[in-house]
Amino acid sequence: MVIQWFPGHMSKARRQVQENLKYVDFVIELVDARLPISSRNPMLGQIIGDKPRIIALNKADLADSNAVAQWIEFFDEQGFVTLAINSKEEYTAKRLTVAAKKLMADKVAHDKERGIAHTTLRTMIIGIPNAGKSTLMNRLAGKKVAVTGNRPGVTKGQQWIRTNKELELLDTPGILWPKFEDQLVGLKLALTGAIKDDLLPMDEVTIFGLNYFLKNYRTVTMKRYRMTEEDLELEIPDLIMELTARFGFRDDYDRFYNMFVKDVRDGKLGLFCLDEVGVDGL
Repeated sequence: MVIQWFPGHMSKARRQVQENLKYVDFVIELVDARLPISSRNPMLGQIIGDKPRIIALNKADLADSNAVAQWIEFFDEQGFVTLAINSKEEYTAKRLTVAAKKLMADKVAHDKERGIAHTTLRTMIIGIPNAGKSTLMNRLAGKKVAVTGNRPGVTKGQQWIRTNKELELLDTPGILWPKFEDQLVGLKLALTGAIKDDLLPMDEVTIFGLNYFLKNYRTVTMKRYRMTEEDLELEIPDLIMELTARFGFRDDYDRFYNMFVKDVRDGKLGLFCLDEVGVDGL
C-alpha cells in the first residue's frame, strides 16, 4: 500500500524552503532520534542541493542511547556534522552554535581576514512535522517565538529569529514528502505521532509496534502489559485480543490500540529506536 499525504500547504512549504535557501549559510536537518532514517525527508538532498548541513537527532532523551551512538557514527562516516540533542535542554543552543561554527569554519575564517570580528551565521531548520522544530527554535532564541503543539503541521508563518551574535534562524514549515512508498516507514511515523492518526489504521500500527517491541525490548514490554511466557507463543493479533480482555476492555480493541500507541509516545515502554543501522541505513 502506498500512503499519500501531501496537502497544498506542504507543497507551499517546499517552495518556501527552496526560495529562501539563498539567504542561509547552512541547513539544520532535524530528525527524530527514535527513527533517524524514517524521519528524514528523502527529497531533502534534491531540495537543498549542496548547501552545508548539520544533522541533529532530536528527542535523544526518548531514544535508545546505544542505537543513537550507532546512527551518529553512521552519519559521521557520510561526512555530516552530526549531534544528538534534546531541544528542551538549555545547553542545546550552545552545542548547536559550536557545531555551526565547525561546519562553517572557512566562512568564519574568511570574514576574520576581511576584518569582520563576529560572523552571524544564517540557517534554517528543516524537519518533518512533529520532529520538535518549534521547541528547538524557542530554545535557540531563549524565548517563545514559535507556535508549538503535539499535532503534525501546527507551526505556521515565517520569520527571522535572532538567537545570539552567532546564529540567526529563518522559520520554515515542516515538510513531509508526497507519499510513502515503504509502508514500514509510514507505520513508524504513525507510531511516534509524526503523521496524523487517521492516516493509517491503528490496528496495523499497533500490530507493527507490539511485534517490534517484543522483538527488541521484550522485558519492559512484557512487564508493562503483565505478559507471561505463554503469551509469547500467541500470534500478535491473538495476543492483542488476549491483552484487550485482560485489561478489562472486553472486545473494544480500539481502547488497547490507543493505550499502546500512547504508551510508546509517552515513553512508558522505555527508550527505543525503530530504525536499525545496517538494516534501515543502507
